[in-house]
This record gives sequence, C-alpha cells and structure tokens, in this order.
Amino acid sequence: MNILLKAAIITDPSNPDLHLKKRDIHIKDGSIQKIAARITPGTKTRVVERNNLHVSPGWFDSSVSFGEPGHEERETIANGLHTAAKSGFTDLVLNPNTFPLPDSSSDIVFLRDAGRDMAAALYPLGTLTVKSEGEGLAELYDMHKAGAVGFYDFKKPIRNSNLMKIALQYARNFGGLVCSFPLDPQIAAKGIVNEGEVSVRLGLKGIPSLAEELQIARDLYILEYTGGKLHIPTISTAKGVRMVADARKKGLDVSCSVAIHNLFMTDSSLDEFDSNFKTMPPLRSKADAKALQKGLKEGTIDFVTSDHSPMDIEEKRVEFDNAAYGTLGLESAFGALLQLFDLDTAIALLTRGRNRFGVPGAAIKEGARANLSLFDPEPGYTFGEAHILSTSRNSLFLGAALKGKVYGSIAHNRITL
Repeated sequence: MNILLKAAIITDPSNPDLHLKKRDIHIKDGSIQKIAARITPGTKTRVVERNNLHVSPGWFDSSVSFGEPGHEERETIANGLHTAAKSGFTDLVLNPNTFPLPDSSSDIVFLRDAGRDMAAALYPLGTLTVKSEGEGLAELYDMHKAGAVGFYDFKKPIRNSNLMKIALQYARNFGGLVCSFPLDPQIAAKGIVNEGEVSVRLGLKGIPSLAEELQIARDLYILEYTGGKLHIPTISTAKGVRMVADARKKGLDVSCSVAIHNLFMTDSSLDEFDSNFKTMPPLRSKADAKALQKGLKEGTIDFVTSDHSPMDIEEKRVEFDNAAYGTLGLESAFGALLQLFDLDTAIALLTRGRNRFGVPGAAIKEGARANLSLFDPEPGYTFGEAHILSTSRNSLFLGAALKGKVYGSIAHNRITL
C-alpha cells in the first residue's frame, strides 16, 4: 500500500492541532508516513482525490450481526465486512447471532479466522450462557483467551438473577465484559412494539417501557453487589438513561449504547405495518428519542451502534406479528447521524467505544497505523435500494432523507473505495 490523500479535511475533534485543517496524507504499508499542507507523490503512489474529501479516525460499531456460520443467505462475514468498510467502519464487534452460537473457544477462533485480513476488523462476542439458553455459563474464560471481547446472549434477557450475579463475579476475575439485554420478559410478554397511543390505535400488543427499566434496575443492583463490568446494549427509554446516570454517580462500572434507528425513528412510523420497522428494542415515543439524543450529548449513553441485523426476505415479508426483528444499519449510520447532530458530534459518536471492548484506538498522526474513514458531509439524499450493500434488504431507512456521502475507508493495510 502506497497512497496519498490529497487535500483532505481532517475531522478529529480530539486533535485540535489538525481538526478542520486541509492536509495531504501519505500512507505506506498501513501506516501514516507524513501529514503536510502539500506532498508531492512519488513513483507508484496511488493518489486519492475526491470532492470535498474529509477524513476522520476510523469508525467503530459495537453491535453488528451477520449470518455466517449457519445463515449465510442473510450475510457472509466477507460481504458484511466489505459493507462495513465501504460504509466507513473500520472495526466491528460481532454479535453471537449465528448457528451454531459461539459458546466455546473454538467458535471464537473460527470467527476471528474468518474475519482475518479483511478491510474492517472483526471482534467477536461469545455467548454468556451455553447456547444462549440462560441456564449455565458458557466457557467465558476460554473464550476470553481465544479473543472474545465480551459475553452476550444476543437480544435475550438473563432471567435468572443468580446466574447474572455469578457471571459478573466470575468475569471480574479476568476483566471480562458482561452484556445484558434490557428486557424483563414477563412484563414484555407477547408485546411486539412500544406500548402507547400508536400500539392501541393499530391494535398491536405493546411492550411497556417498564420492561426495559425493571431489567436495568435489577442488573444495576446486582452490579453494585458484585462489582465487575456491565454493558447494557441498545437502551431505548428516557428513564433507562436516567437510571444509568444515577448508577454512574455511585461509581458503578456500567456502559450503555443506543441504536441509531431509535434516535432517528419513533413508533409513529408503524402506521403502514411495514415489518422493516419491527426492531428489538422497539421504536419508542418522540419523548424517548429526544431523551436518548440528550443522553448522548451529555455522555450518559456511551456510544451509538448501527445494530445492523440482516434478515431474509421471507422473514420480513409476512404479517407484522410474525415478522423477524431487525434492520440493516451500517450503510445508513453516517447519513442518519448527520441529520440529528452537527459533524463534530457525529464523528465523536462514531469513534467512541473501542476502549470498552479492548479494541485498539485510531488516531490521525504521523507514525500511527492508518485507520481512517473517508467522506463528504455535505450532500443530502434519499436512502434507497441502490445504497444497500448488504445481501439482505431489510432497512427501515428506505425512503428517509439522509445527509453525507461516505467514500469508504483505509484500514488494516487495505483501502476500500
């Protein structure tokens, strides 16, 4: 690799010396060799010039699902990582949402090997319990040694409070991160959308905010007793945000994330019974969305995620009640955030979260490994089928007005444009 980025506007709020400066950037063998106002390209140097080219530290996503192994028709690891890199993401945490589920060290080794030498780096989560059945702990330490960056029964709440207590105590011994999906299944019952005026009007069974808040309260009480590291993925309610803020004041080591679609959309989008809008957690009220945006700005919510979940067309083109949960998110993440926040805030959100999962950081400086996202923040557009790079097509952003064009990424000694 021998690349020269010409006249790139560096967007890095954490680096005031270079932030919003227009610079040439020379990259060779995966590292940033030189940053200067003007660099003359040498022989065999690939020169990259784009309209209104901006560059930032590479983007990170803490919650991505593909299909492989077991559901390759949804998304293979190779195509998923290409989609991520083309969408500006350079590092991803992969959910345990495959068949078989990754609940042993050999499963983690398989996933790491499958994602090796790709344009975007893959960091797998292992399941918290055997087969994500919630009955006995999986091989947490062995998976940690094999490269798992945390443990999570994907979208499945841990019903057994004592099991959660034991998991936090055990993982604490080696610094493991325990993830707990915030949903009380007894309160949620057979609900499929947010409980409120919309669910009543449409005749759909609702999931009250209480279902999320009770589970968060339980997990925080257990964390206060055990110590350790807890992550609450894809929080969706205003009160849930306040509960996390209160726990931080007590000194608890808890983090949380929010799905970008829960910031951008509300349950008012359900009027057409479009199953692309069926997500877990469900789209909530306008007041919840505003509280989530505020929680991000104040730092209570640690980072955003695309919560990218490819699904077969057969799993979505059925009655709303029977449709699978999930939406694509990688391709639309940047454009959606720029509709909600200014550029500096959007970039800060997209680059947060690596430390929580032990993923190497990204910086724009001479001598650093090249881990960069390339984009133009200005163009507005309507998100359509042509913007989808995934094998699946289940995006709730279809028809949405978004902003910004992503050119691709340079990371891990590879360029994707």
